[in-house]
Amino acid sequence: MDLTPAPFFADIAQGPDGGQAHWVTTSDGLRIRVGHWRPEGVSKGTLLLFPGRTEYIEKYGAAAKDMAKRGYATLAVDWRGQGLADRMLPERLLGHVVAFRDFQKDVEATVDLAERLALPKPWFVLGHSMGGAIGLRAVMAGLSVKACVFTAPMWGIQIPRALRPLARVLSSMGSRFGISAMRTPTTTLAPYVQASPFEGNSLTNDAQMYRLMQDQLEAQPDLSLGGPTVQWLGESLRECAALAAMPSPALPCITFLGTQEQIVNTAAIHDRMARWPGGELEMVECAQHEVLMEGPETRRMVFDKVARLFDQYCN
Repeated sequence: MDLTPAPFFADIAQGPDGGQAHWVTTSDGLRIRVGHWRPEGVSKGTLLLFPGRTEYIEKYGAAAKDMAKRGYATLAVDWRGQGLADRMLPERLLGHVVAFRDFQKDVEATVDLAERLALPKPWFVLGHSMGGAIGLRAVMAGLSVKACVFTAPMWGIQIPRALRPLARVLSSMGSRFGISAMRTPTTTLAPYVQASPFEGNSLTNDAQMYRLMQDQLEAQPDLSLGGPTVQWLGESLRECAALAAMPSPALPCITFLGTQEQIVNTAAIHDRMARWPGGELEMVECAQHEVLMEGPETRRMVFDKVARLFDQYCN
């Protein structure tokens, strides 16, 4: 089996022992990075973890440890344009994508690696934020998983009312006016956790987890990513609209949403889950966007519920 090792920063990931990463090449020739952890002993199955925008494999080391305690392997990916995957622009801190559905090419390459690694089946998927849109598209297209989980999925973007007209204009006319690679207004080149103090942040109420995110980027600056481009915004809005028009897949699903969510459009999540037969929307009290990076009690509740769902399909 021809596998190409990639850098993996176990010291900042703080995941289960034995974590590894590999390079894989997508069908359109980009190099992305895929990492994985296995639990000790026999695995019940594997979680395919689809991160959000700006994120990277090592951010989910703690989640992999929580899943390993419950008997599951975890795989995570650096999507194109972030982490150590190929960046899309000369200014590597700009979050950019040519077409949102290109992320499905990353999914295909990731699944191919999971097969080559013989990661234990059954497989499940968890999509966070932008990864929730990528994951929803993937399961709608027939991704071979037994159940799915989403945390604060980006099925719509929370845009301040005053900026909505500008967002529509920018997203629809960016190519015409040559501003597709321009950073969207109100964002910075600096990563959010480095530009914003813990007090008043919109990610987590847990100071220790916020510090962990800051420490990871300080230790490995190449993982950093700043604000998105006009092209990313336009593509994301169009993908959210396209997904909203499609029926929910016939797949067991739990979606976790913090009651203090400020980043994704909560109405779109309520709408989707209201028309997901057998799907469950779990409102997480006093949680913000990073449901998996809140305090210990919240994380324990979430991972216990995820494992109970998955355990039903591990016979």
